[in-house]
Amino acid sequence: MVWYMYMHIVSMLFLGLNSFLCGLMFFVKAFSGVVDVIEWEMISLNSSSICFVMIFDWISMLFMSFVLLISSSVMYYSGSYMYGDKNFNRFMYLVLAFVFSMMMMVLSPNLISILLGWDGLGLVSYALVIFYQNEKSANAGMLTVLSNRVGDVAILLSIGLMMSLGSWNFLFYSYYILDKDWAVMKFLVMLAAMTKSAQIPFSAWLPAAMAAPTPVSALVHSSTLVTAGVYLMIRFSSALDGSSIQSMLLIVSCLTMFMAGLGANFEYDLKKIIALSTLSQLGVMLSILALGYPDLSFFHLLSHALFKALLFMCAGVLIHSVSGYQDIRFMGCLVKFMPLSVSYMMVANLALCGFPFLAGFYSKDMILEVAFLSWINFISMILYILATGLTVSYTLRLVYFSLSGAFNLSSLTNVSDSDKIMVNSMTLLGFSAVVMGSILSWLLFPEAYMICLSALMKSMVMMISILGAVLGYMMNLVNVSYKLKSLGNYKFVVMSGSMWFMPFLSTKNMSKMYLVSGENMEKLMDKGWYEYLGGQGLYYFFFKLFYILVGLQTNSIKVFMKMFIVSVVMILFFTYI
Repeated sequence: MVWYMYMHIVSMLFLGLNSFLCGLMFFVKAFSGVVDVIEWEMISLNSSSICFVMIFDWISMLFMSFVLLISSSVMYYSGSYMYGDKNFNRFMYLVLAFVFSMMMMVLSPNLISILLGWDGLGLVSYALVIFYQNEKSANAGMLTVLSNRVGDVAILLSIGLMMSLGSWNFLFYSYYILDKDWAVMKFLVMLAAMTKSAQIPFSAWLPAAMAAPTPVSALVHSSTLVTAGVYLMIRFSSALDGSSIQSMLLIVSCLTMFMAGLGANFEYDLKKIIALSTLSQLGVMLSILALGYPDLSFFHLLSHALFKALLFMCAGVLIHSVSGYQDIRFMGCLVKFMPLSVSYMMVANLALCGFPFLAGFYSKDMILEVAFLSWINFISMILYILATGLTVSYTLRLVYFSLSGAFNLSSLTNVSDSDKIMVNSMTLLGFSAVVMGSILSWLLFPEAYMICLSALMKSMVMMISILGAVLGYMMNLVNVSYKLKSLGNYKFVVMSGSMWFMPFLSTKNMSKMYLVSGENMEKLMDKGWYEYLGGQGLYYFFFKLFYILVGLQTNSIKVFMKMFIVSVVMILFFTYI
């Protein structure tokens, strides 16, 4: 890795630490209601000012610090993972552009300036997904960018609706947006968040985006692209209180976390399993936000970013060591050959399952207890319970197949922890996955939540986790030892493993419909009536008009004689009438 890349990494690391300290300072200011805002008025149009606004409060500064810390670790990790790639410099600059787009989005309380970062995330993510130039990457990139365009259009429409307020600074107008008249705009914002955070029915693009290099997955699917929708909903949370949008978001997010947890139990691609676990945790964040607890959603957003980035980086080390295989059936018994990397991976897996006193425990356990305490419907509660058990189940399945099971690699495979750069880059995130959960809980919740549950409901989370672990491990033993029992329920396995047929519905039929309707609209409108009544029609109209004016200005006797005769005829006609 060249020296100027090291400069970028070190500067991002120090900027991240500085942002974390500033976030603590702004957190103290938040109790007195102080928020720092920088506003630059660019255009004033009909009493509506188009401003470039940046907000500095404890939410934006803490989230920005986590993004920068994870980005610095991922870029250092990429120095070894992408070593020898002929497009290495392009890859690093794309990652820097991605981080910059995320900063634009995080620091913007204005819908127009958010759109810059929002579109930047979509464009750069497309460039990163198609980084390996093959047909699979091209298809995955197209699915990713077209799914995200739905959310971009929703943001554009909400910008148009918000113009009647005279400003696009939604944080300052959340009181007005509370009104029922703004339900359409709140639905559009929720739609944008659902596309970016890959909720049903836009879930197909998230596993497909695993065609990108693993460092991209560690950055994109932990703290940047997929969390942008959650962050937007946290900012809009004060405008959602008591609206029907919350109930809709609750059902969709609960279904998403159940669907992702079920699909991960039938998946064999290592990166797709982790991607589906990301999808499940995004459902947890949005569901607790829909219940009216944006602070808990933000807490889980931060803690999840740490251990999920670590999990992707560990997966990259495993894939690198086993000669590029991503199928967990070709791994096995790696704990004997890669003890340090496997230790980091187990820390991340246990944090994902909510193991006591790791980062995921503090946020996930509190979310589940508050959800059980809330006015929640029975279906959502059952989906919470099933999703929690399935999370532990697919985690133990992953451990069984790749880390602790039988040795399935070829006899000439040389697997070890020899790559010091990749292993050292995981140290910061490994330490954070252990201690940052408790630190964040002390910072974000200085006053304890009042949670009153029965002994059964209080122990429900632990019982579900233990039951999921036992069932997950036993089902894998039965499936492997007794002639693939999953083939006996082939239809159920196919439906669950294919995310309820969502990739097929999102690509095959929808792409035909979009392409055919788009072609017809182009012929009918862009190359049809828009041309006839628009640019070309105006051109021909003015061309004829100027031709007449030029004829009048040539001082020709024929023209004046014609005009004289026409005038006389008209005068005589109107006189006799």
